[in-house]
Amino acid sequence: MTESDILKALSHVQEPDLGKDLVTLNMVKDIEIDGNNVHFTIVLTTPACPLKEMIRKDSENAIHTYVKKDAQVQIHFNADTTTNRKDMLQLLSGVKNIIAVVSGKGGVGKSTVAANLVLALAEGGAKVGLMDADIYGPSVPIMFGVRGQRPMMREINGKGVIVPLEKYQIKLMSIGLLVDEKNAVVWRGPMASSAIKQFVTEVDWGELDYLVIDMPPGTGDIHLTLMQTVPVTGVVIVTTPQPVALADAKKGIAMFGQAQINVPIIGLVENMAYFIPAELPYNKYYLFGKEGGKKLAEEYELPFLGQIPIVQSIREGGDAGVPAMVGEDVISQEAFRNMTNLAIRNIAIRNAGSIQQPATSLA
Repeated sequence: MTESDILKALSHVQEPDLGKDLVTLNMVKDIEIDGNNVHFTIVLTTPACPLKEMIRKDSENAIHTYVKKDAQVQIHFNADTTTNRKDMLQLLSGVKNIIAVVSGKGGVGKSTVAANLVLALAEGGAKVGLMDADIYGPSVPIMFGVRGQRPMMREINGKGVIVPLEKYQIKLMSIGLLVDEKNAVVWRGPMASSAIKQFVTEVDWGELDYLVIDMPPGTGDIHLTLMQTVPVTGVVIVTTPQPVALADAKKGIAMFGQAQINVPIIGLVENMAYFIPAELPYNKYYLFGKEGGKKLAEEYELPFLGQIPIVQSIREGGDAGVPAMVGEDVISQEAFRNMTNLAIRNIAIRNAGSIQQPATSLA
């Protein structure tokens, strides 16, 4: 066996989302051959890659098919998270991807989706932060169990910056960590927008693969400020299946297509898609209508990231500071994990400028 043999064999292995082979994409590194043993590293597009085992199996099969049937193949993985940012020396210079989680109206579970999205990303090994941009109704302190805690300050290059809190390996920042939760934040739009700019410019986010921004509901000043200030990779839209939520979700979809914003939509999530009672985990009750979010995604030709059920433990965990992804409910964890896997696959496809269609299933 030679290095050339190995590379030729791996040129038959496609990266499922990017539509090119591993060798063309320069994903194969550090090939070592010792007799019947071959070792090499595959560099993934994200630490949280959900297709890792598929790539491993295809690579092993390629070497057994094209090089040596009984070769002992050992594959290592590391990751160089892709980014489409051309401005890494400017705002949030250490952040490779910025994902905004949005909704057309309140009460659809946007913050729940954002919280479990960051936890699912971190579960896969990515470095992640969560910025709570919902100035008037911050949820992060409650959902992550950090109520009453205050971030520290430190000096970098003569400038004072805020150090985010950390919980479950997630960096967290929220207006709810800076003001007493008993006091209402009564600010006009420009003041709220100024606070959000400070979360971007005066918080030490460090090196992150993904910064997720939990946006306020609706379409307003804060959305315009963030989208025009921060190089957002794309947005995830959250809705419920009922018509009143879908009508507002359409406004959100329209907003991100406008010329002054023009931010890609990573996909749409249908939250509260159906109710699953704890004592009957395989029964589905469609309380708010059936597949409204899925049909909306199809209507606007958006990637559909999946359905999140109504499960009592999701609500209880969020209120107790233990989100579903770090709880014990396997059903809801699977739903959030599948949603996240599709989202990061679509981000990688966009970052690569690939002509591939967005991922809409885990296969």
